[in-house]
Amino acid sequence: MENAKDCFAMGINTVSLFAFSTENWARPEVDEVNGLMSLFEENFRSELPFFQRDKIKISVIGNRTKIPQSLLGLIRETEEATKSYEGKHLILAIDYSGKFDILQACKSLAEKAKNGVIQVEDIDESVIDKELMTKCSDFPNPDLLIRTSGEQRISNFFLWQSAYTELYFPNVLWPDFGEAEYLQALTWYQQRQRRFGRRV
Repeated sequence: MENAKDCFAMGINTVSLFAFSTENWARPEVDEVNGLMSLFEENFRSELPFFQRDKIKISVIGNRTKIPQSLLGLIRETEEATKSYEGKHLILAIDYSGKFDILQACKSLAEKAKNGVIQVEDIDESVIDKELMTKCSDFPNPDLLIRTSGEQRISNFFLWQSAYTELYFPNVLWPDFGEAEYLQALTWYQQRQRRFGRRV
């Protein structure tokens, strides 16, 4: 959560963190996965007073079917306690997959079309946007995506939402990515010329 706090301190009011991917369930070290679930529970318990004090809205996106019930209860409690806050928004992706996000949106639209709720010809990008899990945010499409550890891939995160996102790949490991590194990333971002697919 410290990374999110750094962002809010610098005036970035919508922050998304890829906490746990769907692919992470396949890790051979079961104890590592269980440890991460326990860490999430600990963070939700300890950070709720901070979220409430700073009026930060919390949303958790992802497939909730495999998440332990104890963690799921804390997620629901935190979302309920912060749902009325405006301004600062922290989106936590837990058991999230960009492919799954698009798939569940397609299934939802197919069901609505089947039931006559929507006509196929009415489906456009804005309609799909409203079916994605990031519909919880007023700013679903990130301006800047930071992928740490020097890996130059987005690892199945926000595939639809990142169409025109600026991608930043620092060599720093995630635990070591602090305020100074954020400032470097923001300086890099400010030097970019965003075109959104258009020629300038």
